Amino acid sequence: MPRGDKSSYTDKQKRQAKHIEHSEERSGKGKETAERIAWATVNKQDGGGKKASSRHGGHH
Repeated sequence: MPRGDKSSYTDKQKRQAKHIEHSEERSGKGKETAERIAWATVNKQDGGGKKASSRHGGHH
């Protein structure tokens, strides 16, 4: 997946990332850094993309 391709994310995830990005920028981070933190946070919460939500259950 090319860097910057956000097509596998839901609208909700994109909105969330934007929101995080803005608050990071307000706290003095640069645009690049803020964006990286925002998407890393969304990935951490949801496991990245739409793929995570289609799997139900544990690790088995």
